[in-house]
Amino acid sequence: MTPTGALQDALAAEHAAVYVFGVLGAQTSEVEQSTLFDNLLTAYEQHRSARDELVARIQELGGRPVAAAPAYELPNAVSTPTQVVRAALVTEHRVTQTYGTLVAQTVGDDRSWAVDALGASAVRQLRFGGRPESFPGTQGLA
Repeated sequence: MTPTGALQDALAAEHAAVYVFGVLGAQTSEVEQSTLFDNLLTAYEQHRSARDELVARIQELGGRPVAAAPAYELPNAVSTPTQVVRAALVTEHRVTQTYGTLVAQTVGDDRSWAVDALGASAVRQLRFGGRPESFPGTQGLA
């Protein structure tokens, strides 16, 4: 995979994460589940920022950023707070794995940024009940 291809994959993952976290936030009561709502809102904002940064990086390399799909499949049903948390965790885990690949496929400023993004995603996993990992984002990497 090329560095630009890895950036495009990360962008595709961020498009999906922005969509999913928007849906999860809409399914959560800001009053009744304020901590969960705040965590979802923070994740949504961070994924939007990462998406925008990836678009800029790809354009700087002369690439055309991959477009978002009109909709994405949710990882599971989201009609209860427990299901919302599960969907958030699955989504973050997928993003973390994508950033693990991005770290492996890039160099210089792109790699430094990818390491920071991987760390941020791993921390978000913890907010949604994930377990700490020695090397987050490396599951499934050869």
